Amino acid sequence: MKNEPLKIKKRGEDGNRVITVRIKEDTLIKLDRIASESNYSRNELINIILTHGINNLEII
Repeated sequence: MKNEPLKIKKRGEDGNRVITVRIKEDTLIKLDRIASESNYSRNELINIILTHGINNLEII
């Protein structure tokens, strides 16, 4: 069996960016509750919600 090298991308080269946002505390509490109940991480849940919101946003 041939030893193949482990190939990884440098951190930050996966199409994701790290940003900082301000969230109201009551929103964060609700978000954490939903994350706990759904077994998603806070980060995964935020990305799901943002993607849904962006894809379904209507500017009038």
